Amino acid sequence: MMKRFLLFVVFITSLSLHAQDFNSFFLNKTLRIDYIFSGNVNEQHIALDKLYQQPNWYGKRTRLAQIPIEGNGQITVRDHHSGQIIYRNSFSTLFQEWLSYDEAKTQTRSFENVFLIPMPKDTVDVTIDLRNNRRQITASLTHQIVPNDILIRHIGEQHITPYSVLQQAEDTSRCIRVAYVAEGYTPQEMDIFREDARKAMNYLFSYEPFKSMRNRFQIVAVESPSQDSGTSEPSKGIWKNTALHSHFDTFYSDRYLTTLNLKDLHNWLAGIPYEHIIVLVNTEKYGGGGILNSYNLSMTHHSAFRPVVVHEFGHSFAGLADEYAYDNEPIPMYPYDIEPWEKNITTKADFKGKWENLIGKYPKVGFYEGAGYSLKHVYRAFPDCRMRTNDYPTFCPACQQAIQQVIDFYTR
Repeated sequence: MMKRFLLFVVFITSLSLHAQDFNSFFLNKTLRIDYIFSGNVNEQHIALDKLYQQPNWYGKRTRLAQIPIEGNGQITVRDHHSGQIIYRNSFSTLFQEWLSYDEAKTQTRSFENVFLIPMPKDTVDVTIDLRNNRRQITASLTHQIVPNDILIRHIGEQHITPYSVLQQAEDTSRCIRVAYVAEGYTPQEMDIFREDARKAMNYLFSYEPFKSMRNRFQIVAVESPSQDSGTSEPSKGIWKNTALHSHFDTFYSDRYLTTLNLKDLHNWLAGIPYEHIIVLVNTEKYGGGGILNSYNLSMTHHSAFRPVVVHEFGHSFAGLADEYAYDNEPIPMYPYDIEPWEKNITTKADFKGKWENLIGKYPKVGFYEGAGYSLKHVYRAFPDCRMRTNDYPTFCPACQQAIQQVIDFYTR
């Protein structure tokens, strides 16, 4: 009995210390930071754009200086006076993906990016860095933020986009908040959106480990209206006026459905409890896309809606890599002599910490060549997976483990 009591005291003390760390440095508000990333394959640049303050903070309150996934970039917040790291998060961006295409060899482009951090009580130094596929920092910016800066605009206090709660988490102080956002739905089609959002939620929670950990998620459906129904298809000369100006043909890939308008996306979400974003696009055409700790998009009225919306959340939430490969020339995404940071693929350059603990525990778990868009030298853990094909009914054991680790990181 005494041992149990002592363990309970240690647990409560730990929670108190975590809360104290957050409350020592941050207010229960959100600081939104807008950046412009620009450049080409030879040089990349980061510029600060605007700052916004929003009511309440909906991200992590513990493990503030830790990250569960390395990502292709990181944002680090330091107390200006002590230099102590008080918050950190990781991400990936469309800009960095674009750098792997031939267009980046001859053109220079800029991309919007938006990041959320808890509102600091005192002056902080924020560093944002971008990394290439060799996991090397290629661009970095450090800038100072003074919380009482009069040019930090306050948003989300009024004129909030209508939304509904689809699922209430068991413990809202330690939950993962997901917002389904309407794209290409007119005001007259919001009943359809709400039904699509409910379907998407139920699809997600039909897959393990989301199914077993459903009570750790808070889900809302955000009714951002569009003037036109559907989405743009540039290859057909179709351009729609929608809430997020999404379109197919991203990087001239027919099925790649994205939005470049991240400021608009977060403007629609101002004042709403969210951290992770799933954009539901009102189209019958097959397509989607997912970017770590940024957003994912999925079409809603194609027969593959269920597997695609779950697959893309694997990217945006857990940082999982695509496990398929192309028959033609592979996209040079993963150098064979560098270990990818994604936990579901390996080049065997430094495999430790991935799925070695599952080999022998689950039948068929091992090394299967052909992943990360490459037919050779990049390996996955299982013959098939939700991150490989639309037909396979589950995430493989390696992906399930990686997803569970992220859920535990935010909620335990």
